[in-house]
Amino acid sequence: MADGPALTIGEVINLLKDEFPDVTVSKVRFLEGQGLIDPGRSTSGYRQFHSAEVKRLRYILQQQRDHFLPLKVIKSQLTLWDRGDEPSPTPPVGPNPDELLDDDPPDTMDTEEVLRRAELTRVQLKSLVDLGLVAPQTRHGVDAYSAGEVAIARQCSLLLGYGLEPRHLRSVRIGSERSAELLRTLTAPLRRNRSPQARREAAQTLAGCAEALGKVQALILAGEIRSFLND
Repeated sequence: MADGPALTIGEVINLLKDEFPDVTVSKVRFLEGQGLIDPGRSTSGYRQFHSAEVKRLRYILQQQRDHFLPLKVIKSQLTLWDRGDEPSPTPPVGPNPDELLDDDPPDTMDTEEVLRRAELTRVQLKSLVDLGLVAPQTRHGVDAYSAGEVAIARQCSLLLGYGLEPRHLRSVRIGSERSAELLRTLTAPLRRNRSPQARREAAQTLAGCAEALGKVQALILAGEIRSFLND
């Protein structure tokens, strides 16, 4: 979007509505209240959005829609923006240590919201749950899905769209569980020590190892793909 006259909040909603059908005036105001955007104001006090602010808002909405990132993670990425750098278009491979230490219960979504966001059928979602690829929590007899589970469901949906079946994806879960067990054993001494310092060190070790493992797995996969493309 080129520089030009400032847009009102209503004009911004109309501009982004096709790409982000869920965007509303209330949502934009909420993001402003959380400190993620800071539109200017006219002399009459109305919000004014210039191209940089619209670009920033689009990035936030993309991260929520495509990666289901919590706002505090998006906010930390936007610190790059505030320094004049472009934030990474993709989320980090590993978890954030602070998130691992966060005892607050995660926000959850119900089944209908997961089906809509992940673009799955009810039968497909049930298959993913039955195979352990997606693991909702049951609260008061109702399945509740964390943002992480919804993100997994969305990526599984993309793979299903390429022709894979849920049973084919079970090996991915098994591989992740084996990696998690490796890290559980590695950090057992730290986790047995219940002091805050040991707990933080365990979280930092787990986050760092998870990121490194994710990158190693991605690189190995890329190498294997190149090899059989060249067969």
